[in-house]
Amino acid sequence: MRLDLFDLQLVLNIVETGSLTKGAERSAISLQACSERIKKLEQRYAVSLFTRHASGVKLTLAGQTLTEHAQQMLKQGRQLEQAMAPFAAGLNSNMVLWCNSSAQSEYLPQLLPQYLMQNPNVQIELKEAESNEIIAAIEQGTAQLGLISGFFKSSRLQTLEFADDPLVLICPQTHALAGHAPIQLAQTLAYPFVGLMQYHSLQQSIETQARLLGCSIQYRLRLPNFAAIAQVVANGVGIAIMPKRAALRLQALYAFHFVDLTGDWANRKLLLTARSFDGLALAYQHFSQFLIAQHHTLQRN
Repeated sequence: MRLDLFDLQLVLNIVETGSLTKGAERSAISLQACSERIKKLEQRYAVSLFTRHASGVKLTLAGQTLTEHAQQMLKQGRQLEQAMAPFAAGLNSNMVLWCNSSAQSEYLPQLLPQYLMQNPNVQIELKEAESNEIIAAIEQGTAQLGLISGFFKSSRLQTLEFADDPLVLICPQTHALAGHAPIQLAQTLAYPFVGLMQYHSLQQSIETQARLLGCSIQYRLRLPNFAAIAQVVANGVGIAIMPKRAALRLQALYAFHFVDLTGDWANRKLLLTARSFDGLALAYQHFSQFLIAQHHTLQRN
C-alpha cells in the first residue's frame, strides 16, 4: 500500500470533526470508503488509530503520532505545490549575467544555447563590463551574478572557477616576435598594435598593464572584435593581444602566429562570482550550477 496524502487529510478531518461520518463527509467520500481507508492505514502500520465510543472517535497514542506527522507532510505537500506552480504555468525567468569581453565572445556563445534549449521559459541578458566594474556592481547589489578575470579580487564576494583564460600575443607569420619563446608585455610595446575599440574591457585591462610599465600602446587600428583583429594582423598591419581560446579558433581562418604571454595578468582564469551563491534566487542558483558544471567540458575544447 502506498501512503496517500488523501488518507492523511482524511485522518485530520476525522480528528477535527470527532466522527468517522463527519470526517467522511468533509472528505467527500462514503462512510464505507472512509472505514476501509482507515482500516488499511491501521493494517499498514499494525496499530489502532482510533477508539470508538458513543459520541464518536478518539485518537490512540499511535493515532496522535500519525496525526502530528500527517500535519507536517500535508504542509510540505502544499509548499511543494506552490514551488512547482510557476514551472507548470511556464513562468518566465529573466536573468542578467555580467561578463567580461572574453567570456562574452569565447565561452558563452557555446554554452548558452544549450541552457536556453533546456529551459525554454528563461531569458538571459548579457552585460559586458570590466571585471572591476562587475565586482563593484555585485557588491552594491545592482548585479547578481558575474564572470570576471581571476586577476581581480574581492573579499566580499564568493567565487567559483569557471575556465582557464590565458592571453596570447598574435603577430604576422614573418614578424620579429613570431618565433619568440613566451614573452612579457614589456617586450612587445615597441611594436605597433591592432586593438579592440576603447570601450572593450579587455583592451582597457591591457592598457592598464602598459601604464603600470610606464608605457603607452601605439595603435595603428582599432576594431570591434577578435575576428577583425586576426584578419588585419594576418595581413601584416601590427600585433595584438587576445584570449588564447580566440586565437586557436581564428588561426584556422587567418595566417598568423601566436606567442604565450607571461605574468599573472595574462595567465588568468575566469571566475563566476556572486555575493552568496546560496543566497541567489532559485533561477540564478540553477544557472550558476550549469555554468560551473561545464568547466571540464571547456577545458577539453
